[in-house]
Amino acid sequence: MCGIVGLFLKDPALEGLLGDLLSDMLVTMTDRGPDSAGIALYGDAVAGRSKVTVQAGDPARAFAALETLARQAGGESVTLTITDTHAVVGLPSDRVGALRQALADAPEGFRVMSAGETIEIYKETGLPRDVVARFGIRDMRGTHGIGHTRMATESAVTTLGAHPFSTGDDQCLVHNGSLSNHNNLRRELARRGIGFATENDTEVAAAYLTARMAKGRDLGGALTDALGDLDGFFTFVVGTRTGFGVLRDPIACKPAIMAETDRYVAFGSEYRALVGLPGIEAARIWEPEPAAVYFWDRDGPPGDAMLAA
Repeated sequence: MCGIVGLFLKDPALEGLLGDLLSDMLVTMTDRGPDSAGIALYGDAVAGRSKVTVQAGDPARAFAALETLARQAGGESVTLTITDTHAVVGLPSDRVGALRQALADAPEGFRVMSAGETIEIYKETGLPRDVVARFGIRDMRGTHGIGHTRMATESAVTTLGAHPFSTGDDQCLVHNGSLSNHNNLRRELARRGIGFATENDTEVAAAYLTARMAKGRDLGGALTDALGDLDGFFTFVVGTRTGFGVLRDPIACKPAIMAETDRYVAFGSEYRALVGLPGIEAARIWEPEPAAVYFWDRDGPPGDAMLAA
């Protein structure tokens, strides 16, 4: 079943509340998926710097080695912030590839949750309220974010199987539904050099969008392409460094509701996820149309965009 939430802020005055608002939205969706939960948060970029969010199953052992490993790969300007089972490594952007390789080669079993200039992803098994508390999500700030609480139907309940999935820098996706052609797509994408960490169909959807954007498509264009290439039932909410997008399949059997004010755009699997947002009583509220792409971009022209497929 799964529950999805997303919040794209237009008003900078709300940025200090992003973590708190998203947490409330996600916790409200707990009964749609109690086995694991995750949140992706986008903050401000720092020129020439990136962040790599790393998870470890045995953090006491693994993170003891992480700072030395990170400095060897990233240099003396590396920063390290450890929170529970996750650590955020800050480093020069041109050293991210070296850090990824070092993490892959290390015996500690590090798992990269996300990488990019602005994104941090925190996800674990357990109820949303517990995941939110473990990582101090309520105190985090940012410009936009998405979240997911999962009811597993086709793959194991693991940290790596939790959403959001990130397969490209500053890109991530959450999904409610099931793709029927994900195995064929996985093979095709693997031939193009894209690696996969799980058997989850959602990771394939994320990788598909990454591949399309790598070919020059913007978020709206990549989502439009997905309507022709992805089979199954799905509602996607997607984040990029500056963007936020929503897509439902042509049948649109998975629930979705959106709200927009002059301060934000919000998404929830059900309206009750939105009721605590400031000014929601005056918001424009609608159900996203089937086979339509909705996207907003902080670097785009003033106003919002919607492409009908």
